[in-house]
Amino acid sequence: MSDRAMPSLVIGDLVARVPIVQGGMGVGISLSGLAAATANSGGIGVIAAAGIGLLEPDGFKDFVGANIRGLRREIRTARAKTKGILGVNIMVALTDFADLVRTAIEEKIDVIFSGAGLPVNLPEFLKEGVKTKLVPIVSSGRAATLLAKRWLDKYNYAPDAFVVEGPMAGGHLGYKAEQLDDPAYALEAIVPEVIAAVKPFEERAGKKIPVIAGGGIYTGADIRRFIEMGASGVQMATRFVATDECDADPAFKATYVAAGQGDLEIIKSPVGMPGRAIRNKFLDDVAEGKKKPFSCPYHCIVTCDVEKSPYCISLALMNAQKGRLDKGFAFAGANAWRTEKIVPVQELVDELVREYEAS
Repeated sequence: MSDRAMPSLVIGDLVARVPIVQGGMGVGISLSGLAAATANSGGIGVIAAAGIGLLEPDGFKDFVGANIRGLRREIRTARAKTKGILGVNIMVALTDFADLVRTAIEEKIDVIFSGAGLPVNLPEFLKEGVKTKLVPIVSSGRAATLLAKRWLDKYNYAPDAFVVEGPMAGGHLGYKAEQLDDPAYALEAIVPEVIAAVKPFEERAGKKIPVIAGGGIYTGADIRRFIEMGASGVQMATRFVATDECDADPAFKATYVAAGQGDLEIIKSPVGMPGRAIRNKFLDDVAEGKKKPFSCPYHCIVTCDVEKSPYCISLALMNAQKGRLDKGFAFAGANAWRTEKIVPVQELVDELVREYEAS
């Protein structure tokens, strides 16, 4: 292969022709439609498990049951549309984390991506003969070391890959607000750090542990930059919102096209993490203290302070997914303002490959 051609991404016995993981986006932004289209284009398509049950008719009455059913259905629907590689993103902070992991493994999902906390016990869900790959999402070499050591010591299992998420990502961020603009935490700084941290564990486990870079990657030239830095692939989410197959309402996608650089802001989420979102009237009202107390349908995220929350994050994200942006808002990566139009997934991937080869 010439160094101009994009390499494939190899995770154990899985080979993605294109080294792109489509990032998992809840609530309901990346479901079977987007995941299957990405898998068909040679990347790894990812269904987000967070709040998936809220899209079920009984999502509020039977939150846990609806989440399990919703996840099962989306995996099966995606499987019917593709022979490619499918993953799910399951946040550690979800109160029904264990149920969702079990469901994904029962459905023989190819990969589980897990962040928003350290998935210290993830390998205990694997049974004999299960081929599901386990890929933690981390934001430092320290976290990668801690997890790899813990998994190997306790389960004799090394992570199958790592995703390193930098501070330019969309949605909830694994950083303190003051770290977001600190060059020491930039993706360019933490990717080599994680690659170095993973090395001794590759030797100990006798297997390659690819490192996948995510957060703010927008062009094929960006992909090349991180691959030349030693990453095996990239995770991209924001670019995939602006596609025909993205599972969000057209009004949600339109907010990306309409956004200018000044419209992206860091918000303080009710779950206690900073998050990056597209500013709108809903968020302005929150900032001005106009949001009223609400009833919590289900304590879905461990870290959410229900008593003090000005609004329900899950409900706000679900409303946005359905195009009701007066009652919610869109999470987005730092480069969302660069979005110009909505295109088919295949066209996006082709463009990224061309840009990679041209850079």
